[in-house]
Amino acid sequence: MSSLPLRALALATAAVVATTALSACGSDDDAKAGTTAGTAAEAKTINLGYFPNITHAPALVGVNKGLFATALGGGTELKTQTFNAGPAAIEALLSGAIDATYIGPNPAINGWVKSKGAALKIIAGSTSGGAGLVVRDGINSPADLKGKKLATPQLGNTQDVALRAWLKQNGLNADKNGGGDVSILPQDNATAVQAFAQGAIDGAWVPEPNLSKMLLESKGKLLVDEKTLWPNEQFVTTHLIVSQKFLKEYPGTVKKLLQGHNAAIKYINDNNADAQKAANAQIAALTGKALKDEILAAAFKNLKFTNDPIASSLYTSAQHAEEVGLLDKVDLKGIYDLGPLNELLQADGLPAVSDAAAS
Repeated sequence: MSSLPLRALALATAAVVATTALSACGSDDDAKAGTTAGTAAEAKTINLGYFPNITHAPALVGVNKGLFATALGGGTELKTQTFNAGPAAIEALLSGAIDATYIGPNPAINGWVKSKGAALKIIAGSTSGGAGLVVRDGINSPADLKGKKLATPQLGNTQDVALRAWLKQNGLNADKNGGGDVSILPQDNATAVQAFAQGAIDGAWVPEPNLSKMLLESKGKLLVDEKTLWPNEQFVTTHLIVSQKFLKEYPGTVKKLLQGHNAAIKYINDNNADAQKAANAQIAALTGKALKDEILAAAFKNLKFTNDPIASSLYTSAQHAEEVGLLDKVDLKGIYDLGPLNELLQADGLPAVSDAAAS
């Protein structure tokens, strides 16, 4: 049989696909997507969110060193937006103001719940570790915390859940309104660091670099290093999520974003000293104030940067939030899409990462 009919059919099919893709990019989509003859739609822009915080170092370094821009190529423009709290980043993703963002596990879980599993996918890990409970001198055990005041960044955030779960495991309770055996006062990290220095609170469960600030500048004591509570001393602090809409429409662009993300993590791990400078320079550009060198070095030492999302810790964190009454029973099946990341890892001869609930 001649191959001519098959070739003609293939060309006709390609034409239909191209026409459909062009039609889908009308009006509102024109600002984001474009096509070239014979190719699928490519995003003209990708809006990426991240925090001016050292736990988001892959984003800081990726932007500062142009690694995302290089991976995306000339056809897609990288636009960025910074946030200081997970809920704000999730709202931006849900509204379409951003397409992807670096974020902590509990805000991602909350976004999944709020959208009934329709809004986002976790596509890569970013950061592990770098959180714990810093207390003033004289507090040496959980029992010593009874009647004390502790801070967390926000009610229901990742560190807040970690503290409440740890207190419960040690026979102490803390309600949502600051009552109970231990009074938990949610406040932003900068306020908590200042309150601890002034003696207004007895301690705080905080992420880096605030943990190192409290230890080095206010002579605090690390009562709980959170990594010691997790298998292999690994738990997710930050990961990368993308809107399901953007992932479905522009999978090629998402893969390029992941290439930039992987390049940033590799750069940090291969060039740690320079990566610290790049991350700090980006923080200074965003906030007007760089971290002190000793704080920067201590924070980096306490963090691990990895594209493994450490999925098992996300499921456990959700369980902890349920146990302390901050989250209703939730089904997280489908929250991960690690296919694009694992394709890239396989191409580089690296092991795949897992979305399994148990490590």
